[in-house]
Amino acid sequence: MKKFKKTFRGYKVDEVNSFVCEVVSHVEGMINEIKDKNKEILLLKEEIKKYKRMEDSLNKSILMAQETSEQMRKIARVEAENIINDAKKNANKIVSTALDKASKIESESQTIKKNINIYKSRIRNIIEQQLEIIDDIDNIKM
Repeated sequence: MKKFKKTFRGYKVDEVNSFVCEVVSHVEGMINEIKDKNKEILLLKEEIKKYKRMEDSLNKSILMAQETSEQMRKIARVEAENIINDAKKNANKIVSTALDKASKIESESQTIKKNINIYKSRIRNIIEQQLEIIDDIDNIKM
């Protein structure tokens, strides 16, 4: 705290006025500094708001990306299941067709074996008849 010299009617006016000027100058400097700081605070608050908006936007983007990723996974699973089911159906059709063909071939094979046996039997009969004829030729007196 500043001390002033005393005069006849109180303190020395020049010293008081000089001090008041100093105080006013110092207070004005402080006021200007406070105004500058307030402007800086406002700018920083705006920056914070901007970064918060960016953060919100990034969070929304991340959530959307996660949701999209999850949807894509679900779609891929469904498509994979459909492909597997189609493959199973096709495999069943192929197996069924192969079994049908095998059954037909087996049936044809049985028919051919039967026909061969019939043919062999007929040939055997013809040969036996021919042998009988040959035996009969020997029995004929000449």
